[in-house]
Amino acid sequence: MNKLFAILAFTGLFIMGGSVYGQNTLKLGHIDSRLIFAAMPESDSAQKKLERAAKQMQSTLEELQVDFNKKNEDFNRLAGDAAASDLILKTKQEELQSLYQRIQTFQQQAEQDIANQRTELFKPIQDKAIKAVSDVAEENGFTYIFDTAGGALAYYSPDSQDILALVKTKLGLK
Repeated sequence: MNKLFAILAFTGLFIMGGSVYGQNTLKLGHIDSRLIFAAMPESDSAQKKLERAAKQMQSTLEELQVDFNKKNEDFNRLAGDAAASDLILKTKQEELQSLYQRIQTFQQQAEQDIANQRTELFKPIQDKAIKAVSDVAEENGFTYIFDTAGGALAYYSPDSQDILALVKTKLGLK
């Protein structure tokens, strides 16, 4: 809260200083980046690729879990058999523990892989959107463009211009 107040106070002094001394006036704009990403066809394609990869990972994880459950049931039946030797029980228990560890490792690696794929798929889209926003800002003389998507922006003036339409035009979107 103190940081936000300090930023607002600094911005207020900067704006006042600019207008008092006749320096450049600020031209403020804002955009909701979520709307740009949603309008870009590349986002939809990237999301579908990511969902397919996640579905494959989930399918493999479910197969491993089914295998584990079957082996666990077999072990429990064997453990209830008085004729089962300790060596067989110990071997089956170690096999279960190993499979459980493989499942845990696979799950962690799958989550990391999906995160890496998300970054790989969406980084070029994000870069393209950022470039379009920067180009629009430069072409139209904006001093600052605020992204309203994050929810951290406490206030923006009615004088702030929504540049969504300009950026969509720059990207060739409807």
